[in-house]
Amino acid sequence: MTVELILSIALLLFITVALPIFIVLHFITRWKRSREISRDDEQMLEDLWQLSQRLEDRLGTLERILDDDLPERRRRYESTHVEH
Repeated sequence: MTVELILSIALLLFITVALPIFIVLHFITRWKRSREISRDDEQMLEDLWQLSQRLEDRLGTLERILDDDLPERRRRYESTHVEH
């Protein structure tokens, strides 16, 4: 066999076997990486969680204040707004 024939066969095998496998593995890696959340996204979720907790605490405080000031308020609201 000549060197040209060996190089041609090696190039053909690389193009038909190795290169497609490399491309598929490359895109699988990128797909898996894109499914993970970034540090910025994780920080944003943490900030949103803390904000929701503060808002929930504020809502509870407001409800307690209203219940103390207007004890009949909740009963009137619940009697007029029956959930279906």
